[in-house]
Amino acid sequence: MERYLVKTVKQPLQIRQEVPGSKSITNRALLMAAMGRGESELDGVLFSDDSDCFLKALQDLGFTVRIDREKKRVRITGESGRIPRNEAEVYVGSAGTAARFLTAFLAMSDGKYRLDSSAQMKKRPMRELLEALEQLGAKIAYEQEPYHFPMVIQGIGAGEKAAVSVNIDRSSQFLSALLMTAPLCWKELTITLTGKRNARSYVAMTEQMMRQFGHPGVQKINRDCYRVTGFVYQAQSYRIEPDVSAACYFYAMAAVTGGSALVPHVRRDSLQGDMRFVNVLQQMGCAAEWESVQGLTGEQLVVTGPAHGELKGITASFSDFSDQALTMAAIAPYADGVVRMEGIGHIRGQESDRIAVMARELARMGIRCEEMEQGIVIYPGKLHGAEIMTYNDHRVAMSFAVTGLRTEGIVIADPDCCRKTFPDYFSVLDQICTAQKAD
Repeated sequence: MERYLVKTVKQPLQIRQEVPGSKSITNRALLMAAMGRGESELDGVLFSDDSDCFLKALQDLGFTVRIDREKKRVRITGESGRIPRNEAEVYVGSAGTAARFLTAFLAMSDGKYRLDSSAQMKKRPMRELLEALEQLGAKIAYEQEPYHFPMVIQGIGAGEKAAVSVNIDRSSQFLSALLMTAPLCWKELTITLTGKRNARSYVAMTEQMMRQFGHPGVQKINRDCYRVTGFVYQAQSYRIEPDVSAACYFYAMAAVTGGSALVPHVRRDSLQGDMRFVNVLQQMGCAAEWESVQGLTGEQLVVTGPAHGELKGITASFSDFSDQALTMAAIAPYADGVVRMEGIGHIRGQESDRIAVMARELARMGIRCEEMEQGIVIYPGKLHGAEIMTYNDHRVAMSFAVTGLRTEGIVIADPDCCRKTFPDYFSVLDQICTAQKAD
């Protein structure tokens, strides 16, 4: 599908929609299962371009991986921290998690590996992680541009105690990668953060998942210093949470149409930082309640938009849940005042320069924006139809489809880029809009 015309709706949407498993949790679980001792069974796995790249890489490294797509299940046999093949070629595609986590994993081994990526991933930040791995003793030969794919890594092997510094201003995945993989190589590794970024919800997710896979826990020396000890992860039967990042698109649909949205099995104690987007929606006039729902176990989150989708303007930092910045940009023009997003300078280095993309694509629809180094200001206005360019960025495509529910003539170019995390997104959107018209 080359283009997708968004169907406008005239009534509040009443949405009950399951979403794929969390990409962030899926790829962390795949890595820790591979680093573990024995066979782990992972349920609720997200199957997408990113996770498929991760799974293929593990198979190329020699791991026994059994995949059941229908049941959303993967079984991985870990080799107690050992990589079965001492030499291999690994392709990480456009997956940031695969690129950062697997690079660190291979650097902490005693093998020699060649890594390559898509053209898109070659432009994304890697330098800070690679410099940290070089400080620790990994030998890395860059075949083209320094600190970019493709590269050949000769692993560190094993060590006693070490210390390293890393800057996570451009991605907290650098720290997560080091924390998860260091126990394979070092009896003790101290990691000191440089830079200014304080957003670490995904690091907290990493720490919690390490404990779930048996690690005794990361020690915090102070706010910017972490200490991790050697350990072999334990095999698990592990249930992956629904992807809150994906759920937020449906919460946003409820917000702009004055309807309601329930995504089953989202947890109160979710590991995912994007739960904070729900708090922002509440500040804009939405309600969010945990309710008992027939046919579902436990209380479920129901988000309800204000009457007629009349949202309030807001100023908020999205630093700790920046994947939702584009979702906010998509609904911001429907607010009664200015929407100002701060703390998101790092998203300029993601699949696209997302701040520039917000400003450019909203301008196509007639909305005035002001770009800042670390954020954006979006003014309310009268929207009109336009073709939205998506830059091979799944979140651009999914977000601006929400805008089109209230404005006729919004066309999404290259909707298939959603394969990265939510392959059926536009089919699901069709079903939701069709059901509303049938009612």
